Amino acid sequence: MLRFLLFLSLCVGLYFFLTSDFFDVKKLTVEKNHYFTAEQLIDLAKAKTGGNLFSQPVGEMEERMLKDPYVKSVSVSRKLPNELMITVTEREEYAAVPYGKKYLVIDKEGMILREAESLPPLPLLSGLTLSNIRIGTPLRVEENSLLTGTLEMLEMMEKNEIYFKKIEISSVVIKAYIYDGLLCEGTPENIMKNMDEIKQVLYDLYKKGTERGVIKVYGDDKDCAFSPVIE
Repeated sequence: MLRFLLFLSLCVGLYFFLTSDFFDVKKLTVEKNHYFTAEQLIDLAKAKTGGNLFSQPVGEMEERMLKDPYVKSVSVSRKLPNELMITVTEREEYAAVPYGKKYLVIDKEGMILREAESLPPLPLLSGLTLSNIRIGTPLRVEENSLLTGTLEMLEMMEKNEIYFKKIEISSVVIKAYIYDGLLCEGTPENIMKNMDEIKQVLYDLYKKGTERGVIKVYGDDKDCAFSPVIE
């Protein structure tokens, strides 16, 4: 009986200690955010100071934040004795797709992040037949395999410090514009496989001051040629 009373007293004491104002939330911390400010994410989660740390509905906070298209993943955790920590992974704007007089902004996975009134400073992907335009869902197009390949190509080109301002997508090939008058033509797969050859051609053109023509990529066996004539 004495042991039971001691155990009961310990449990009661622990309960009152854990629910005391010592564990009231006094600090809100945000990590790994780039697109949103810390204040915006705290507001999105509806996180507040005050109230006991252990009674904070961290699961509900995460669910609220994941409803925003820019939030790819998030973790809201308790840090003793009085801190709530929000760790977020955000989606990044990667390309724009024309839709009527507006533009759909997508990330590198094709997720639709927002609708823009004017063209943002992103590669423009034109020629797509849209079948889904709902914000917060993946972009769906009839040329889905070409879209996937084009986004993969953009990522690889970026790693190789080659940037396209506009990409025209057709049923077979893409035309990727480096300048208004200089473009690379081929399938996304062949362009990725011929990356070193494309970089060499671009370097030679840069030395000559050439900003007009077509770099044609015919196959995946280092078959790359330049023509000054744009068809």
